[in-house]
Amino acid sequence: MFRPCIDLHNGRVKQIVGSSINDNQPNSLRTNFISEKPPSWFAEKYRMDNLKGGHVIKLGNGNDEAALEALNTWPEGLQIGGGINATNAAKWIDSGASHIIVTSWLFKEGKIDTSRLQELSKKVGKTRLVIDLSCRLQGGDYFVVTERWQTFTELKINSRTLNHLAKYCDEFLIHGVDVEGLSQGIDETLVKLIAKHCPITATYAGGAQSLRDLQRVSKIGHGRVHLTIGSALDIFGGNGIKYNDAVAFNKKQTKI
Repeated sequence: MFRPCIDLHNGRVKQIVGSSINDNQPNSLRTNFISEKPPSWFAEKYRMDNLKGGHVIKLGNGNDEAALEALNTWPEGLQIGGGINATNAAKWIDSGASHIIVTSWLFKEGKIDTSRLQELSKKVGKTRLVIDLSCRLQGGDYFVVTERWQTFTELKINSRTLNHLAKYCDEFLIHGVDVEGLSQGIDETLVKLIAKHCPITATYAGGAQSLRDLQRVSKIGHGRVHLTIGSALDIFGGNGIKYNDAVAFNKKQTKI
């Protein structure tokens, strides 16, 4: 299924090449699209088309107001991620997020902190928590990256990891960071890995360039892996996938 997104940077809806984010080299940032429309425009569009499970991601500081605008437009219809921790998680749920998405706060010195995971899962509830396992290839394996995808952790994406973490959350969000924002095709190896070992719902994001990618993820993901499409969508300035075609795909799947 197609799942939408609202990526926020400096308070604006943007599409950014994930691998280009580098706090030490701000000039390296590659931006595919900057919208003239507010976050509420996208949230309302997703609401009208009943596209549940989409995520709002705050890339850095200065995005809280824009994120709240999106959540207020569709209460309980969007997930929220970016700078989420045990202190502010409940606030975002109260502000209308269906789920909170968390990555970096769960890690200490490159390792996942189980006590933090348990604390967060208990605070908002398992059914409200999405763990972001966005990853990059290193030595032939996929490792989770944190701090806006800049820092490698020691956590490897495999059956053991996915089955253990699934005890604490409702879904996984997994960006293939090496292909994120490039619109050059999905990372099929990663999608197959998720589909084979993930015991709960997962959303993959990264590289989608045509409707065939949506069809492919639906097939190799055995209906349990959803696909987020960003830069290739016409509503984000792309020419690979028409938003209305992606919506039509979802409607067709629900009828099958």
